Amino acid sequence: MRSDDVLAARVAADIPDGSYVNLGIGLPQLVAGKVPSDREVMFHSENGILGIGDAAAPGEEDWECIDAGKRAIAIRPGGSFFHHADSFSMIRGGHLDIAVLGAYEVSAAGDLANWWTGSPDAIPGVGGAMDLVTGAKRVYVIMRHSTKEGSPRMRKRCRFPLTARGVVSRVYTDLCVAEPRGAYFEILELAPGVTAEQVRALTEGDLVFPDVGDQASEGLHASRGRDR
Repeated sequence: MRSDDVLAARVAADIPDGSYVNLGIGLPQLVAGKVPSDREVMFHSENGILGIGDAAAPGEEDWECIDAGKRAIAIRPGGSFFHHADSFSMIRGGHLDIAVLGAYEVSAAGDLANWWTGSPDAIPGVGGAMDLVTGAKRVYVIMRHSTKEGSPRMRKRCRFPLTARGVVSRVYTDLCVAEPRGAYFEILELAPGVTAEQVRALTEGDLVFPDVGDQASEGLHASRGRDR
């Protein structure tokens, strides 16, 4: 299984050079420090920053320079600050190439639930997620594959209130990389040491494993049979 840092680096590896990318709160924040050195990526924070870097080094924090998750950050050369309203104009105007967000659940249809579990004791926290998932050209979700109790986060249908329908482009978990295909998830990659059976056991719904090696070949035929 991938650690948080390795998972963030895996997401960063798929971000093209020259991209403008919003990072959500939590695991997505780690992505800023994992971009390969030969690429230039401008990270956006909805509170009004373009050009955010990794977390500020210990002892060098400027608490007037924070991202949307209240984390003290470094600013990359060429970074800029602007009004909150201008930040959302960038989002709603379609100027972001990718939004990297966390999630409670993602469905096979690409539906996203990441703002409330519906539990009476849970505090709703949608933030700018509904704007981001409709304004960004692509939405990457980074999350643990299952809850601490072992409940699947990749599901046939989301159980929690939706942020938006059909918006997720790709899902990155500690077990795999997947894309929602409507009726099923296509597994593009398994984490090192992870098998198709492990992913299937922790995922609700049908899966297809087209290009992940011999370890998944049995799962490929079984999953496709269920899809028909």
